[in-house]
Amino acid sequence: MTATTTTGLERAVRWLGTIDYTLAWDEQRRTHAAVLDDSEPDTVLLLEHLSVYTAGKRTEPWERPVDGTPVIDVDRGGQITWHGPGQLVGYPILTLPGAREGQPVDVVAYVRRVEKMLIDVCAEVGLATTRIEGRSGVWVPADEPGAGSRPARKVAAIGIRVARGITQHGFAINCNPDMTAYDKIVACGIRDAGVTSLSAELGRDVTVDEIRPIIEANVATL
Repeated sequence: MTATTTTGLERAVRWLGTIDYTLAWDEQRRTHAAVLDDSEPDTVLLLEHLSVYTAGKRTEPWERPVDGTPVIDVDRGGQITWHGPGQLVGYPILTLPGAREGQPVDVVAYVRRVEKMLIDVCAEVGLATTRIEGRSGVWVPADEPGAGSRPARKVAAIGIRVARGITQHGFAINCNPDMTAYDKIVACGIRDAGVTSLSAELGRDVTVDEIRPIIEANVATL
């Protein structure tokens, strides 16, 4: 666990470095409990993972690796995905509006805020991205029809859980990972679209170190 950057009186951003998935999951749960009892402020954990596949609650058997590669089953929404070096992961542990007052929370609105933040981050480095109806995450639109045209491709994935009005899990944006890691799975259960990275789309090496301060500057919008 490394330095904490405070972005406001009621929110903190913590950089955990490169960390095993299970250790980060333990830290998520510890922080969630601390936010719930008001002993710590709303917090966004930023990190890179060692290479790992994780499966959300809607993962189907046919989406998993066919070669027996281990998968960690987790309590977030969504389906199977990969995390690893070159991918910046964010776990916002935030109290949703109305939660402290016992009001219903709007989870879909929160997901839309996460998507908008990531779209803005991509725009800052020169990549135009969008939402796709019926699919979470942030996408590079499909190319114009023609020889060699590519389908829509996901550059950032989102999978969350809300417990007692406070969020867990979050987002992952591909900076410069080894994209062959996705070859073993049907990422997010989507067969008719691709997965991409900032580096692949922009034609230059876009590192986690470059994207991290941009994310830190934008998390207040969540």
